[in-house]
Amino acid sequence: IKMKKIVLLAILTTICSCKSNHTDYETIEKNNEFRENVLKKNTGKYAVLADGYTYFEQANQHSLSGTIILVHGWSVPSYIWKLTFESLKEKGYHVVMLDLYGRGNSDNPNLPQTDALRAKQVVQLANTLKISKAIFVGLSNGGRIISKIADLAPEKVQGLCYVGSSSFQEHATPTNTKVSAQEIKDFIAGYPSRSAGQLEDFYRPENFPDWPQKYEPLLQHKGFAKALLSTDKNLVSMDAIHQKIHQSGIPVYTFWGAHDNVVVYADFKQKLNALLPNRTEYFIPNAGHLPHLENQKVFEGYFLNALATILN
Repeated sequence: IKMKKIVLLAILTTICSCKSNHTDYETIEKNNEFRENVLKKNTGKYAVLADGYTYFEQANQHSLSGTIILVHGWSVPSYIWKLTFESLKEKGYHVVMLDLYGRGNSDNPNLPQTDALRAKQVVQLANTLKISKAIFVGLSNGGRIISKIADLAPEKVQGLCYVGSSSFQEHATPTNTKVSAQEIKDFIAGYPSRSAGQLEDFYRPENFPDWPQKYEPLLQHKGFAKALLSTDKNLVSMDAIHQKIHQSGIPVYTFWGAHDNVVVYADFKQKLNALLPNRTEYFIPNAGHLPHLENQKVFEGYFLNALATILN
């Protein structure tokens, strides 16, 4: 199976490299014309927040069943949550998903990409939508964002659900958070293989052959490389925040793909047990870093039960 993955990734890397027009990388400005085109092709809306335009999608706004806010990870924007969004919509929940700054259809503000920047973005959107309380769900790097939300606005948090979260990993205090022009240039030089590289998130990448093509347009957005680099340069330890979350009594649920090689559970299991001993934890079989996509049925069985428990 491992060799099969390697061969598949090599083939897709070649395909994507051949199809890409490298002169298109980071050429699209996220201006009014860009946003008008986005709204013509998508069902979402824009909110004007403190640090820029934020694209979001919302369903069942007036539902009394509870509000769920889905927060994506490091690089792939809110479309990564589309299956879960539709399931929650069908179940009657008020559900919101958004593109964080620097990703997808939202603005690329010329600001350091700290956890606080994006956590404030989510909180400001919740305020704009008149959401007083919600369950926040963070995927991968999005786990860092929901932890920071609980730190900045605990009164808004009914529960926290972490899916393949990277928020428990070790990070030294950063000493240089500036992103240089050369770093951006070097990062963009790797764009030809970046789309196919997204398949590494899956345990069975052969089941998602169109995933790289969906990612490719993101590489055309100006500021994408800088946003990702700045995110990495601003990573800090969240241990103190997780201690506060435990002390607050906020319900915490964690979900892990049994074959996740992106965020390796064994690397921080002991620390996680110490920081959040009262969490409820689920492992999803036959899934890698994106269990909500690879094993939707099992994931949603656990996930919907968690939501019902938090809300009751």
